[in-house]
Amino acid sequence: MASSLLTLPSTFSRLNSFPKTFKALSLLKFHKQHRLRPLNYPLLHFPSSATRFSTSRIPLSSKPFDDDLVVLGIETSCDDTAAAIVRGNGEILSQVVSSQADLLARYGGVAPKMAEEAHSQVIDQVVQDTLDKAGLTEKELSAVAVTIGPGLSLCLRVGVQKARRVAGNFNLPIIGVHHMEAHALVARLIEKELQFPFLALLISGGHNLLVLAHDLGHYTQLGTTIDDAIGEAFDKTAKWLGLDMRKSGGPAVEQLAQEGDAESVRFSIPMKQHKDCNFSYAGLKTQVKLAIASRNIDAKVPLLCASSQDRSSRADIAASFQRVAVLHLEERCERAVEWALKIEPSIKQLVVSGGVASNQYVRARLDQVVKKYSLQLVCPPPNLCTDNGVMVAWTGIENFRVGRYDPPPPANDPEDFMYDLRPRWPLGEEYAEGRSEARSLRRARVHPSLTSLVQASLQQQ
Repeated sequence: MASSLLTLPSTFSRLNSFPKTFKALSLLKFHKQHRLRPLNYPLLHFPSSATRFSTSRIPLSSKPFDDDLVVLGIETSCDDTAAAIVRGNGEILSQVVSSQADLLARYGGVAPKMAEEAHSQVIDQVVQDTLDKAGLTEKELSAVAVTIGPGLSLCLRVGVQKARRVAGNFNLPIIGVHHMEAHALVARLIEKELQFPFLALLISGGHNLLVLAHDLGHYTQLGTTIDDAIGEAFDKTAKWLGLDMRKSGGPAVEQLAQEGDAESVRFSIPMKQHKDCNFSYAGLKTQVKLAIASRNIDAKVPLLCASSQDRSSRADIAASFQRVAVLHLEERCERAVEWALKIEPSIKQLVVSGGVASNQYVRARLDQVVKKYSLQLVCPPPNLCTDNGVMVAWTGIENFRVGRYDPPPPANDPEDFMYDLRPRWPLGEEYAEGRSEARSLRRARVHPSLTSLVQASLQQQ
């Protein structure tokens, strides 16, 4: 069944902050009676009436709109099932992550259907463990935040379904969270002095993104990948080198690279001729694959069983790959800093987040870059760089404070209910100088960017 898209009047917009009070039931009744056009930033869809409802600021008498907020965050966008509870003052009350490391090792990467089944098997227990560790019940929550995109649709659905059940059964507002915004904003939880505007590099298995964060919900995209992300390149390199994938490819390559000579294999730095901030790792992956084949490395032979010479060859390739992969990051970040300072001269920090930001070599090299411009490098701790519930809960808190949330959903969804999932959802609008003619067709936009939705709604007010 096709999903209908709606636009809501500004008084009912999820992105407004009018201090009017509406009862959730009245709002639901309104939406069931009105069929509207696309524009806003909705979370929910009722196919039976072809309606969606966007957020109004609906203060609930039992849920104070201040730092006493207690938000449950749920994250299932890819291969980890995560949940956390965070207070409005930034205190992390609990967090739980269920890893799919065995599946990653078995399939050499993420298999969407298998990942969905794994999420479904553990989501209830993960949320319950999160509540138990915090010493809370659902009745003591202020709201539920959940990732609705970007990510794998099958996996996103599991988290959204769980979030709606909790919110519906306990009359809680629900906040749809952009996965990449969450990676950027979690730095504000850790670094209390981090204020807008700031520059952010978000790097993971599926994303390479350089964005200028002007304000909450307002981002300019300076650069992105035209093909593969750096995390994907790390994962494939680890697989081809026969490394242990149970902790994902990045940490395995980083560890082995410490034994190798980073200058021994002369890989080319991608996109040297392109004077923009976009990334490409597909060509580097091909170079790595050819280097492995030329040295007769057999990925079926685990690293622990490799001969001394074989292990040395693998380490040299790992180190050389890591050096060039990060050099590509450095070049793009330097240009992005220069562009960002032209647009927002007051920026003082570069935030680096996402799974690959856990890599200590990446951090050390980028720290040298920002020092050239007298900026501060801000990196969340490794457990908050990889996908986690804390970043979702905190982003939910930031959005809830400015009135961006949806009212409590029904306790039970109809069988034909269609969820508003956003597997391809840009964070910001492209910077004019950053547009690339070499973009892959995989970049086809399915949803308007978060920034465009926020800005359009603000203009309605």
